Amino acid sequence: MELQNHKLQALCRLAGVLNAHGIHWAVGGSLLLYLHGKTDTFHDIDLMVCEEDFHDAAALLTALGTTVPERPRNQQFQTRHFLELTVDGVDVDVIAGFVIVSQGTAYDCPLLPSDITGCVILGSQRIPLHSLTVWKRYYTLMGRPEKAAMTGV
Repeated sequence: MELQNHKLQALCRLAGVLNAHGIHWAVGGSLLLYLHGKTDTFHDIDLMVCEEDFHDAAALLTALGTTVPERPRNQQFQTRHFLELTVDGVDVDVIAGFVIVSQGTAYDCPLLPSDITGCVILGSQRIPLHSLTVWKRYYTLMGRPEKAAMTGV
């Protein structure tokens, strides 16, 4: 549990910067499931960002941590903007213009303001949450039925 708390502290630090600069963002992935009480663990922080805010978000967040050198991309994703970094020892993925390739078809999955369906308050920070319904679709497209089922929708 202490490790999860350390990750949540890093999330609060990231949120403080993004919120202070008016970046449109939301938590996705396993952290989204964790914050909804659907799982007891998460491994990294996935931040979904509106495409028009990506470059500002990347500049702000890069100043907080260490950028991970670019690796060969997984062919299942054709995401337009992706940044991987480590902040306070926590792996963080910043994703904008998310594209999932499923059965030969590319599905455009951008962060839309209407898909931010809730928030939690951690410390003094507002943490916007991406839609569980949207993530059920994403996990289904990714071929991860166990994660899709965890959304509970």
